[in-house]
Order: sequence, then C-alpha cells, then structure tokens
Amino acid sequence: MYKLEEPIYFYFFAIVPVIIVIFLLVLWWKKKTQRKFAELALLEKLAPNLSTFKSVLKLTFLLIGLSFLIIALVNPKMGTKLQTVKREGVDIIFALDVSKSMLAQDIAPNRLEKSKQIISKIIDKLGSDRVGIIIYAGNAYPLLPITTDHAAAKMFLQNANPDMVSSQGTAITEALDLAKTYYNNDEQTNKYLLIISDGEDHQEETKQKAQDIANEGVKVYTIGVGTEKGGPIPIELNGGLVGYKKDRKGETVITQRKPDILEGIARASDGTYIDGNKTEQPVKAIEKIIANAQKSEFETKQFSDYKDQFQWFLGIGFLFLLIDVFFFERKTKWLKKVDLFNEKDDK
Repeated sequence: MYKLEEPIYFYFFAIVPVIIVIFLLVLWWKKKTQRKFAELALLEKLAPNLSTFKSVLKLTFLLIGLSFLIIALVNPKMGTKLQTVKREGVDIIFALDVSKSMLAQDIAPNRLEKSKQIISKIIDKLGSDRVGIIIYAGNAYPLLPITTDHAAAKMFLQNANPDMVSSQGTAITEALDLAKTYYNNDEQTNKYLLIISDGEDHQEETKQKAQDIANEGVKVYTIGVGTEKGGPIPIELNGGLVGYKKDRKGETVITQRKPDILEGIARASDGTYIDGNKTEQPVKAIEKIIANAQKSEFETKQFSDYKDQFQWFLGIGFLFLLIDVFFFERKTKWLKKVDLFNEKDDK
C-alpha cells in the first residue's frame, strides 16, 4: 500500500519534453552553422572526437536524473503494516431520494443538490462514525457500503443523480429494507437512518416499514426539501434545458414537497422530521443528536505507519546527474572502434 504526499509536483514532468525540443533545436542549429563553416569531411578531421551519440546519451542521463528528482518531490510513501485500530462511533445511513421530482428548482440550486449539501455538511461534522449511502427512486440501490472513509462518501455522493436508477417513482419502502442490510452488528444499538426527500409518491405501507425498522433499533429521521408551493420538473438534454415534464393532458406537472408524509414516517419510527430548506438547520440538529448519542466501539483495519521513500529517488536522481556532469561528449577509444555512424565507409 502506498500514497503520494505531493502529487501536484508531477506537473514538473512538463519540463522533460521542453528540454528535448531545446536539445533538438540546438543540435539542428549546430549542424547548420558547421556546414556554413566547412565541409562535413573537413569538420570530421578538425573535430574527430565529437560524438552525437554521446550527446544524446548525456541528455538521457540528465532527463532520468530530473525525473527521479521530481518523483522525490512527490514523496511516495509506503505502508509498512496493516494495523487494527479501535474506534468509537455510530452507524449512519443516508437514504437519498434521486427521483425526477428532486430536480425541481423551487429551492436553489435544486432539491437534489440541496440534499447533497446537507449530507456533505453532516459528514463533515462527524468524528469516527461510519456512514453509508442509499439512493432510491422507483427502486433502491446501495451507492456506498458502510465505511469510515468520509472522503469516499462525499465523492460518491456528488455522482448521485436520477439516471443511476432504472425506474422512476419513490420506493422508500425498498430503501428501508435495504438499510436493514447495512447494519451488520446485531449488538450495536446506535444505528441511524436519515431519509432526505421531497416526500412525493410514498407508498401506504411506508409508515409500517418505518415502524418495523425502528423496532430493530434503528432511529429514523426525515429531512424534507422543496416548497409546498412547488415547481415544475425540468427536462434536460446534454446539460441544457429543453422543457418541463407534462401530464397526459399536456399541462406542466408541478411537484410539491409533502412534509406530512415525511412527518408520518418520523412519528411511526419515534424519530423527528426536520425542514431541510435551510442547510444549517438539519446539519445542526443531526450534529446535536449524534453528539449526544452513545458511542459503540468497533474495529476497523487500515494501512498505517507510512514511511517516506523520497530519499531513494533523490539518491538515484543525483547519481544520474553526477554521471551527466562527468560524462564527456567526446568519443572514447571503444566508441571509435564501434563506428556507430558508419564513418569509415564514408571515408
């Protein structure tokens, strides 16, 4: 296992092609200038030890040396052992509604992006708690299994969109069933499920499902996004707006937030409904809930004790640069015998 401490220094590799181009231009200029001074045969007699091959070899040493120095700046680190680390925290599953109605822009920038902002900020407030993400519309799918890697959670979250779900609708019951599979510790009592949705089109048996999962020790909280006034559902093609969703009569569909449904789900599971139109409100509420929760101990394995490896690349880089300094462009005795450029035949 390894990691790169400063990958931004890889941009320095852009110097390599620049040096090669400069070398070729200088070589071309020298050849052109030499031809103006004297004939090729005369030049070979005046400078018999001049070697183009050794110039190229000298350049190669320089480029190899610079490349190793650049890698040294990046500072690759190697994980020396796999260590088991004990942590304390809670398990939090986010069930994110990605149905088409979540694209409505009655709340800026739209309901889905607002939901992502809320989840992302809640994750930022967590300690060593484990998180998982479920997305749902007509079906429910696991977007990210439960993990302590909060950076990965936020990365996967940003990619969530309605196109990731094969059918439209709002299958919250499937999301509740799927959430049960995320909690793999039967003894753990601090389990949380946060449902972020506009509350549209939830099925009748949703409340019963919420009560069932609450009976298994999962605390369910719902966060509503959108307005009761509602807004149209945009239809986009290649990133551009081409119109709005219409019903069978050709009238524009207006999607509205249904807080009563989300409140009912929360009540059925002894949880709480939170208005999500102002990002800080649900973030602070959940932060307070998690801070007061009883933390359970769990174990997680991770690579640790990363050690710097830059010194190896630094040493090799300086070695090649040293060779380049003491490597002369004149022909050596063995090179004269090899006759790489068919000089004897030309004579």
